Amino acid sequence: MTRLRDVLAALERAYPPRLAADWDAVGLVCGDPADEVERVLIAVDPVPETVDEALETGAQLLVTHHPLLLRGVHGVGADTPKGALVHRLVRGGAALFTAHTNADSAAPGVSDALAAAVGLTVEGPLVPAPAPPLDKIVTFVPVGPSITAVHEALSAAGAGAIGDYSHCSFATAGTGQFKPLPGAHPTIGEVGRLERVAETRLEMVLPRPRRAAVVAALRAAHPYEEPAFDVLELAPLPSPLGLGRIGVLPQPEPLRAFTARVAAGLPVTAWGVRAAGDPDRIVERVAVCGGAGDSALDTALAAGVDAYVTADLRHHPASEHLLRPGAPALVDVAHWASEWPWCAQAADVVREATGGSVEVRVSTRRTDPWTLGS
Repeated sequence: MTRLRDVLAALERAYPPRLAADWDAVGLVCGDPADEVERVLIAVDPVPETVDEALETGAQLLVTHHPLLLRGVHGVGADTPKGALVHRLVRGGAALFTAHTNADSAAPGVSDALAAAVGLTVEGPLVPAPAPPLDKIVTFVPVGPSITAVHEALSAAGAGAIGDYSHCSFATAGTGQFKPLPGAHPTIGEVGRLERVAETRLEMVLPRPRRAAVVAALRAAHPYEEPAFDVLELAPLPSPLGLGRIGVLPQPEPLRAFTARVAAGLPVTAWGVRAAGDPDRIVERVAVCGGAGDSALDTALAAGVDAYVTADLRHHPASEHLLRPGAPALVDVAHWASEWPWCAQAADVVREATGGSVEVRVSTRRTDPWTLGS
């Protein structure tokens, strides 16, 4: 039996809430984490069409990329459009969960799915996000059982966690020296006498927000009255996290052919796919950004790519961008279409986490707001 909480835990591992922008609203919107889940529907938008589909197919969970309640609300009355959707989901026994900007910045995330859809091999993020800041704590423990006690205390406080491993550390042997002064109450040695003690140098990394807790744990577990230790701030490290992706095509091709490639890789919309630039320009290295990406035009230029694929490009920013020396060609697609490939990625997350015990469907109902084109 799979519970809603199990599915949500898998989604939050793939798309950590800490990656969400501070203005965003992600996570569980409605639903009981203790409820059983047999069917899940993944979609871009929480709109009447996808709520209909979730209820028609008997899904107990609707996962969407876009939030239903992005801005603060004081109520979800059924006499409002969004409140009505919440009431329909609750009455139908379906939960709603959102992964928005956290899915944009995750690795893999929304832009990885877009890159795959247009045939790119990803090199890295377009707008990198730094890895979570780390410290290293170095301390010196007298040889004996105290080493295990200090190591366990530091681990319990959050030190020594690296990826899927805990209790990670490095230890070296050495000699510590100290002279207790009057007023001290030494664990080893006597006041006024120089002592030399066989000690182990213990090093462990830790998340910077855990610094105070780790130092407190060290002081509580260490046998010395005044333990010696260093806390070092580690340099920021690159990470695969961040907005957009940069990738390369299997073979260079003209912009006209690349534009056709993008159109073939994404679902058809009234908006279509349009390009700005010399149709014969050769495209090999490409930046992509799912959703509205004109905020990264300068970054795409600095990256030296041949083309930039994104959504919701506006007239003036696009026109001004193309006048700049070395500017990449632009390929503009529908917002919904640029994010729809992510649905299959999220579906795979749920399938893998539940071992096939949950039926997962990707909505194919086009919820792009534009319905006519010519």
